[in-house]
Amino acid sequence: MAERSFKREVQHLRIGAGETFRGEGILAITKALLENGVGYVGGYQGAPISHLMDVLSDAQDILADLGVRFEANASEAAATAMLAASVHYPIRGAVAFKGPVGANVASDALANLASGGVTGGALMIVGEDYGEGSSIMQERSHAFAMKSQVWMLDPRPSLPSMTRAVRDGFELSEASNTPVMLQLRIRACHVHGTFEASDNQPPKLTVRDAIAQPRRDLSRIVLPPFAFEHEQEKVRDRLPAAQEYIRENGLNEQFGAGGPVGIVMQGGMYNTVLRALQRLGLADIHGDTNIPLYVLNVTYPLVDDEFLAFCGDKDAVLVVEEGQPNFIEQSLASILHKADRATRIFGKEFLPIAGEYTATAMLEGLRGFLSDHGGGVLSAHGRAPNHPGLVPPDLAVAVPARPPGFCTGCPERPIFAAMKMVEEELGPHQIAADIGCHLFSTLPPFNIGGTTMGFGLGPASNAAFDGGGERRSISIIGDGGFWHNGLTSSVGNAVFNQSDGVIMVVDNYYAAATGGQDVLSSRADNPTKSTNTSIAGALKGIGVDWVREIDRTYDVARVRDTLKEALRTDSPGPKVIVASSECMLNRQRREKPAMARAVSEGKRVVRPKFGVDEDVCTGDHACMRLSGCPSLTLKTLDDPLRDDPVAHIDQSCVGCGNCGEVAEAAVLCPSFFRADVVENPTRREAFRARLSTRVIGWLQARRSQRRLNFAA
Repeated sequence: MAERSFKREVQHLRIGAGETFRGEGILAITKALLENGVGYVGGYQGAPISHLMDVLSDAQDILADLGVRFEANASEAAATAMLAASVHYPIRGAVAFKGPVGANVASDALANLASGGVTGGALMIVGEDYGEGSSIMQERSHAFAMKSQVWMLDPRPSLPSMTRAVRDGFELSEASNTPVMLQLRIRACHVHGTFEASDNQPPKLTVRDAIAQPRRDLSRIVLPPFAFEHEQEKVRDRLPAAQEYIRENGLNEQFGAGGPVGIVMQGGMYNTVLRALQRLGLADIHGDTNIPLYVLNVTYPLVDDEFLAFCGDKDAVLVVEEGQPNFIEQSLASILHKADRATRIFGKEFLPIAGEYTATAMLEGLRGFLSDHGGGVLSAHGRAPNHPGLVPPDLAVAVPARPPGFCTGCPERPIFAAMKMVEEELGPHQIAADIGCHLFSTLPPFNIGGTTMGFGLGPASNAAFDGGGERRSISIIGDGGFWHNGLTSSVGNAVFNQSDGVIMVVDNYYAAATGGQDVLSSRADNPTKSTNTSIAGALKGIGVDWVREIDRTYDVARVRDTLKEALRTDSPGPKVIVASSECMLNRQRREKPAMARAVSEGKRVVRPKFGVDEDVCTGDHACMRLSGCPSLTLKTLDDPLRDDPVAHIDQSCVGCGNCGEVAEAAVLCPSFFRADVVENPTRREAFRARLSTRVIGWLQARRSQRRLNFAA
């Protein structure tokens, strides 16, 4: 059950020529794929394009009507390998995944795909997750384009530009027999707008037709001596063909008249640059600008003569290139040097060396460049450099930091509470973390886990410590990572090398961190995918002898005792615990609407809620240090004899019971209680509730009369 359903929105994908498409960037990209005769699509979910995979999944009936094959691939490598269908057949194919981690995983298949080249257009839609809010390391997918000699598009973040980039990507790929990357930043994926639609086009050759008449070209297979010839083709034939197509079809754009200075930018930076120029008084909201702009909708390869023509009358140009290394700036500087041009090139001197180019960073960078090299353009056309309206407030001072954490009721929280209890008894252990929601365990209040080496590689990252020792290492891996890469690279590696470590498989039924998509072990009945595959069965199938299953992670005592058993057993080989409970977000997405419908229909509905008895709570807050649930907070009492705040459960509680389980397992205070909230109660229940309320009210009034009054 994905985080968001696009069942209603995907119906707009059926509109045709003469109609206007309105919607989100990822929907527009899907529509453009259908308009340009794509034959097969696939990919792997991951921010910022998780929802693109959700859109494709929800649009499977529309794809099928056109004869388009959809594949939810097991990994980014599997997705890229699927583009092999475009090597021997003139079929257009597209896959989507997160970059650069997705490109990392895909790099083996990407290198082979790029070496042999393609016959049909092959498009990799790469979601670039970059900046302070990113969930990954700060690298750039651009490096993979250069490394494998594939072309990279970075369109302006508007729906007409992005949908045109899909068409240009396919045609550029076919014109140069080279795969193409289409880079989309987070804001581009979720920008809203309109574009003029065209009719959807079925593929000229479907995969079903192609498989009926198999073909192969030995020269496209990456084997010697062909592999050497492929590298020659890349620079002798494919690169010039790509540059010619880019030039002749105007894929890059120029705005503004000539002048002594100009700005060269990645296409994805256009909106931010234009907004900064507008704030400086040098452009308007319609895109009319006093500063010449050269927009690189294709960031690799560059077209030398096109760039040199832009620089013809300019003394200085600023390169707006987000990220490090500054590949584009270095390449443009080399072009100017080889052409013996006097135009000076600037970039990171005025803009941040690394990090996302926010509106503030862009404003300050452009203002600095134009003040130093603009020849008075700011004073002639723009606002004064020190205009008071341009100084933004420092929100970092006023807004507290908000590190990520487990959701209310998350079934992974009790697992790490149990680990804390084990460490308290047995001492600290070497614990390796992994990509996924469980990575939040590295933060307070748990502070568990160290290294993070890649999706599904938690156990592999502990391999150096798994040869036996005084204390066994503990590795964490999620169900998504387990099926993505972990089964072979982590668990299989541990079995083969007779590891003595402990592996905790955190199974929350979904690829929860990317939005709740189904995986092989999901309990849901998915009409188009195979689910309900046993993780424990897979573990035993590759040779793990010691496997323990926990089907309710909220049983903190059982998790604790099972982990202690794994750390103490004499059984050889890896010890694996599969701890399973459904992701609470997905569970609430399913149960809340069902409960609301039942209540509206007058049916009896019971919802558990937890609370803290203020008279019993001692106020030591140990429960919070072992739980950290967002619904568990502090409350100051009116009692003048009790100064310390007590624990309090707010209205966001989902009734998982973790706080009470932790308190019991850790032998904390027995102040937690459960109360069932009954909607549409029976007459008997309503009578008992009224009677109970009256009795309790009478007892409370009686106690209040006996309480000492300190009022003056």
